[in-house]
Amino acid sequence: MILNYKFENFMSFRENVEFSMLAPKSKVKNRFPNNYVTSKTGVDLLKTAVIVGENAGGKSNFVRSLSYLQSFFAGTESPQSYRNAINTNKLQDFCPKKHDSLQSFNIEICINQNTLYLYHLVVDYVGIVKETFHFKNHVKNKYKKIFSMERSKYEVECIEENDCTNSRRCQTRSKVDYLLDIQECESEIKKFLEKAANRETTIGLMITKLAMLGNEHALAFTNWLKNDLCPETNMINYDLYKSMKNEEDDLRILHDARYLDIFQMIDSSIIAVQIDEEKPFSKTTVVRKKKNGGTFTRELAQDSSGVREFFAWAVQIFRVVYENKTVFADEMDRVLNPVLSDRVISFICGKKHYGQFIFTTHNVLHLDLKNYMKEQIYFITKNTETLDSELYSLADFPEIRYETTKIYEFYMKGILGGTAIE
Repeated sequence: MILNYKFENFMSFRENVEFSMLAPKSKVKNRFPNNYVTSKTGVDLLKTAVIVGENAGGKSNFVRSLSYLQSFFAGTESPQSYRNAINTNKLQDFCPKKHDSLQSFNIEICINQNTLYLYHLVVDYVGIVKETFHFKNHVKNKYKKIFSMERSKYEVECIEENDCTNSRRCQTRSKVDYLLDIQECESEIKKFLEKAANRETTIGLMITKLAMLGNEHALAFTNWLKNDLCPETNMINYDLYKSMKNEEDDLRILHDARYLDIFQMIDSSIIAVQIDEEKPFSKTTVVRKKKNGGTFTRELAQDSSGVREFFAWAVQIFRVVYENKTVFADEMDRVLNPVLSDRVISFICGKKHYGQFIFTTHNVLHLDLKNYMKEQIYFITKNTETLDSELYSLADFPEIRYETTKIYEFYMKGILGGTAIE
């Protein structure tokens, strides 16, 4: 589960972005006992959060930042900043040496209810600038360092003999040195890692090297980030996206009886699904029961867009509730009515689990302090002059009280930001 997530200089976000899933320390959380869970580490974590904002405000970019961080863990090559992922206001020139490519990511998580991890990564166009990893077993304890690695010096040589005139011709060769401080590590392994960090070239993540060498903390963290963090951006219809990926693990969930309980939330007349093994997100048959007792079937591809998309999103809801995944869903309720959206959130909060569901939306009816704590509601707005995005919480508005009704009216009037009319 995520406690805190921070990043800087990613796409439309220029300044530091802070997102938290910590439940408030005040007594107000007692009004919402199902909205959070207490881990063995003594920390109270929110199960759900909603992010509201205008079109092209940056909601999808926020979710993509997690996919971007996750991509660094996919291979062994050195992570680095890419031009199309840097805030446009920091791109002074096509030459990477002449623009600000420094990007930072900071994520704090709880794994298996009993260990807290804090991971910090800074990269630029050369590669890793800084990487640190800490852990502790209780929220009241101080974090213990597992390792820190920081670039001490580097040299960049342009391969082009003459000044290149466009980014496609820009090629560089780097020589890099790092200072590595690793705790509680066998001497032979430590020598190997120090040698890897000082071979005068860019290197991959140190945490993935530790994981490959069997470090239990590095293994736990990398496994969580690669497998339990699920940032889902809705670039196309989500059912089409899932159909193209055609993951074997989705089939396992679709065949689970508990999945049907989730899918039935969209239509109570649905009594069964006949899963197509080859094309489950298009050729599966949905079975409905009429009031007179008769049944009729329809292929999923011929059903409504809402049914098709919820059939796909229900897989992720299953993962949250029954597999303790942390899912970031971009516009999950794009084609769902507000009643179903509320039903989904109530279902997630009503079950005991250690998963999290964070979703972006245009639906202002989620701005409701009867179902959410202020800490569960976030806004994203875009500066009309600089086109920079900003993320902030409803908790940042102390004048908004729980007795206040119709929060969405404040939002629509531009009082809370996050609208195109501000």
